[in-house]
Amino acid sequence: MPDGQLTTDMLWAAYQEGAFPMADDSGDVQFYLTRGRAVFPGCSMRVNRSLAKQIRKGGYQVTFDTAFDEVVAACFRPRDNWLTPELARVYGEAHREGWAHSCEVWVGGELAGGIFGEAVGGWFSADSMFTRHTDMGKIALFELLKKLRDLGFVCLDSQIMNSHTARLGCVQLTEQEFHQIFTESIAVETAWGRRQAASSST
Repeated sequence: MPDGQLTTDMLWAAYQEGAFPMADDSGDVQFYLTRGRAVFPGCSMRVNRSLAKQIRKGGYQVTFDTAFDEVVAACFRPRDNWLTPELARVYGEAHREGWAHSCEVWVGGELAGGIFGEAVGGWFSADSMFTRHTDMGKIALFELLKKLRDLGFVCLDSQIMNSHTARLGCVQLTEQEFHQIFTESIAVETAWGRRQAASSST
């Protein structure tokens, strides 16, 4: 759709149906509903030895929702244009409405890794993550999953399976499994999964 026409009302409605937005090669944002879905069930992940060692070592600080726009901006990739300025704008509006969230990892006061996504009930749809220091993106995912478990979330939706998420413990749901778990998840009440303000988009 042309710039300026995407609203948080449209985004909220899509996520409630299990769909997610991506820009096509021409830059137009479309909504997609895959037959199956890649998820981290129980909001847990596989932690290998090197990552576990880094977590024990520490040397980083974790925050939530303190630098949402910075995290989104850091996820822009020149060779992968699914995340457009238009989509980033609406994600920012969703964040201000209380249902788009970010996890930030800081090293020496600098943003070293992060992840962001949208929450509907007990379902969290992770859109993108980035890393500027070794393992800091994975640590952002680890900390986000821990936060989601504490808040009562059922699943983290990774949308499309890839080799990276598979190594971290992501599993592929069939279409039937996805619809069952998704329906159960969005019915769960969570602090992050509520829309707290009306859309100001036009």
